[in-house]
This record gives sequence, C-alpha cells and structure tokens, in this order.
Amino acid sequence: MQALPLRLNPGDDLRASVVAALAASGHAAGFVLQGIGSLSVAQLRFAGVPQPSELRGDLEILTLAGSISPDGAHLHMTVSDAQGRVMGGHVGGGCIVRTTAELLLALLPSQRFTREHDPLTGYAELKIS
Repeated sequence: MQALPLRLNPGDDLRASVVAALAASGHAAGFVLQGIGSLSVAQLRFAGVPQPSELRGDLEILTLAGSISPDGAHLHMTVSDAQGRVMGGHVGGGCIVRTTAELLLALLPSQRFTREHDPLTGYAELKIS
C-alpha cells in the first residue's frame, strides 16, 4: 500500500478530483481512507433513492471514505450544516470544495479495481483482480 495525501482547493469537484488523483498516480486501485474539509455544495444520494439530493451552504465534511477505480469511485460521506445537522450518503458528482478538503488515499499497486454490473444487486459493483 502506498499513501497519497491530497489537498483540494476552493471550487474543486471532490469526486472528480479523487478519480483524477488515482489516474495521475498510474494505479488502478485505491481507497479514500478519510477526508475532512468544507463544501459549498454537496450531492448526496440517500439509501434507496435513485437521485442525489443537493445540499447548499456552509458544509463541513465529517467523514469521507470509499473505493476508487479507473471506472469511477464509490464514496460515502457525512456532512454537517451550519446548524450542526448531520446527513450522509453516497457521494455524487458536483460536491464543490468551499475552503479546502484534506484526503488520505491508499493506493494498491498490486490490485486492479473495476466496476461491473451485478445481477444480484442491479448496480455496477466492485470487482477485484
């Protein structure tokens, strides 16, 4: 395993940046071990709901974790708003960094992750090779 710390800047798309970091590293498998920071927009898909919900305002990233492959990322995140309310779910595209996001990626040099349709779940699921 190889650690890759990553700092994102205001205006960066969180999900796109994570996938781009994996591609730039030359690896084909990784995990986001943790992430903290702030967002101005969060796109979270809640359990059992097909489309993400957009949250706007001053949001704090409390946790961020998930797997990364060249096919994309499967990330979960919890955020809190300015009143301290906490929400979490699947991370969609369009989560925009407000001030910073500090992430720790674990790159797995001997692995390759892909996403393939799983007839049992109906979703593109992680395949490890």
